[in-house]
Amino acid sequence: MEEKELPINFFSEEIDFSLENEDKTSNWLQKIANKEGFVVSAINYIFCDDEYLHKINMEYLNHDTYTDIITFDNSEQEQVLEADIFISVERVKENSKELKTTFQQEIHRVMVHGLLHLTGNDDHSEEDKKLMRNKENEALESITHF
Repeated sequence: MEEKELPINFFSEEIDFSLENEDKTSNWLQKIANKEGFVVSAINYIFCDDEYLHKINMEYLNHDTYTDIITFDNSEQEQVLEADIFISVERVKENSKELKTTFQQEIHRVMVHGLLHLTGNDDHSEEDKKLMRNKENEALESITHF
């Protein structure tokens, strides 16, 4: 029997990491995309360490900074999502400590943050940041209903 490729996949680079409840998380992310008016064609979440993401940040964006997430939008059709989303597990762990939240909550927040960027949500202005945070919180609340 041929293995069916799912629209949302999870990988790790340079670290030993696997996401808990991949199927549940994939379904949750797809529902959020649908709620925003999009369908997921192919999104790859690639979990990595700080150095790996820093190299990507330097090479592709010319930013000499550490970050928790970089999203590459590969979409060619409107309302159809295709992307590679790189997440530094080290940054997420640090952020969860600083924000006094669990690692699981923070990894989900970062994952949905990248997805929301793909659906046209921005966080440049204070108003945009507030809207983005509200959508993240709403999404985080919905994952517990699975």
